[in-house]
Amino acid sequence: MIEINGREGEGGGQIVRSSLALAAVTGQPVRITHIRGGRKKPGLLRQHLAGVRAIQQVCSGEVSGDQLGSCELTLVPGELSGGDYRFEVGSAGSAVLVAQTILPVLLHADAPSTITIGGGTHASWAPPFDFFLRCYLPLLARMNANVDADIESYGFYPAGGGRMVMKVKPSTGMNGLELMERGGRLKPSVTALVSRIPESVGQRECDVIARKTGWDKKAFQVVDVQQAGGPGNVVMIELGFDNVSELIIGFGKLGVKAEQVARAALREARAHLASEVPVGVYLADQLLLPMGLAARNGYRSEFCTGPLSLHSQTHIDVLQRFLNVDIRCISNENGTVHVSVEGI
Repeated sequence: MIEINGREGEGGGQIVRSSLALAAVTGQPVRITHIRGGRKKPGLLRQHLAGVRAIQQVCSGEVSGDQLGSCELTLVPGELSGGDYRFEVGSAGSAVLVAQTILPVLLHADAPSTITIGGGTHASWAPPFDFFLRCYLPLLARMNANVDADIESYGFYPAGGGRMVMKVKPSTGMNGLELMERGGRLKPSVTALVSRIPESVGQRECDVIARKTGWDKKAFQVVDVQQAGGPGNVVMIELGFDNVSELIIGFGKLGVKAEQVARAALREARAHLASEVPVGVYLADQLLLPMGLAARNGYRSEFCTGPLSLHSQTHIDVLQRFLNVDIRCISNENGTVHVSVEGI
């Protein structure tokens, strides 16, 4: 049984999610201790527990320690089963994180799957649905993963109440991926989502970004969300290139002016453009696991990114506990990092 100390590295929920997914795919039992030991409130929260129970169902696993607040968890995986599943995270807990947790398992299952997940779809502590759909899944498709996703209802913080549907066909084997530079010219787009608040809030966000960038007015849109669990607002700046897209998101908050939200998002977008790397900090973290699985099939992957986050560094450690892979990170003088993933 593989032993994982949950307070090492970033010490949060990602260690749990990645360990469970890798245990299920490889068939190796795992025990995780000191769960979220690096957080002020350790143990399993509701959204982590939803991921645990989702993994348990799709891998027919035996689980102990699956209670709210639990600091120790054991999974003995069984057969990976496709099918129709429904999971509820509750409140604004991330539906997308649950989807990402079980996706590697479903790609190795015995049949196609349709997954419906209720919870948050646009909250600041997790990848929003649009990032999952527009940045992450297109790259998985290039790695031979057939995944479709749609949103039925938006879930903003704090009400949640969102719902997403993911359809997954088992993969015949994950391929490698190379993302060493951006391809083609920048094709920007800006979308402001508003739910149960004046459309003028989203328009003000778009106006600020349009004025400061000079981008074509056709690149901007305000969407009044009709299906949502509660009020909310986000502004999304998509930096699209031929081979990769990055999505920068500003989250509207009570007491924070729309202009402030837009300016903060634009600063982050400009910083990413200035870095000239194809893979942003969040995408770098999320690509590591599928690249590790591709390495099991004999495929090498590599990408160029900026300085690795603590999440990514921790993810690398977990991957190397489960998979016989060599992950190398070479820092360059200009601040970029070359990451390669291959089998040993």
